[in-house]
Amino acid sequence: MLLTLLNIIIPVFAVTGLGYLFARKRSKAPEMDFINSVNVHLFCPMLIFSALLANPVDLASDWALVVAGVAIILLPGLLLWFVRPAAVNSSAFLMTGMFRNTGNMGIPLLMLAYGKEALGDIIVLFVISNTLHFSVGIWLISRSRGAWGWLRNPNVWAAVLGITLAPVREQIPLFIQTTVDMLGQVSIPLMLFSLGVRMASGRISQLGLALRINLLYLVAGLLSVTLILLVLPLSPLWVKMLVVTAALPPAVLNYLLSEQYQADTDTVASVVLLGNLLAVVVMPLVIALTLTW
Repeated sequence: MLLTLLNIIIPVFAVTGLGYLFARKRSKAPEMDFINSVNVHLFCPMLIFSALLANPVDLASDWALVVAGVAIILLPGLLLWFVRPAAVNSSAFLMTGMFRNTGNMGIPLLMLAYGKEALGDIIVLFVISNTLHFSVGIWLISRSRGAWGWLRNPNVWAAVLGITLAPVREQIPLFIQTTVDMLGQVSIPLMLFSLGVRMASGRISQLGLALRINLLYLVAGLLSVTLILLVLPLSPLWVKMLVVTAALPPAVLNYLLSEQYQADTDTVASVVLLGNLLAVVVMPLVIALTLTW
């Protein structure tokens, strides 16, 4: 099992580490804005479309996964409301605890852990998180301004298109499918590399507070999974995916949104950076646990 775990973990953190080292070796911080924009608006939508085309999702039979995907985001927010620290902006605290790094870290970890045959389900969880982040998340942090930003999110429309065209996949010319596949394959390593670059430019202040908040997030996430399992009929694979998702560190996008809306930016930056550093220890343990089931 150790070799299996290493085969899952090492590629993810190796690419992230290369991004970190690349940024640290530069006298000037690399300009990643354009690359990240291309990834978000082109490569990632192509990955979503390609994955859903190759791994059709039946929303009628997979309704429990969809509901669980929504619940694993909203439930932690409800639980965290009762333990929010007085010293931290409540909206920033809740948003950062609800939305995890399902893109940069979640997709590659889940795919390596459970195989490409699970990619369709993995993408469903990612699209749900992404859509809610650009709707509920922005609503939380902006106090209702810009809550309809998800309509401009290409990842949402790529998912809609992929689910719609999956039944007629054989009629789509092979050269189109190959082109889409090639573009989509760029997304995951670029996500990881970009995460490493972003971590190299961050700093942690209020270490004790950031550590406590990350522990609260982890407990709230795993408790939410327990509550979901009491209600929904989930397959063993879906349960494993939810547990890993609940243990993921906060998404880097939380920091960008807190900066945009001026909501406790320093604290959010510290929590996000520390959470992603702690993932080097937390995620191998969680994945090792799920591999024993």
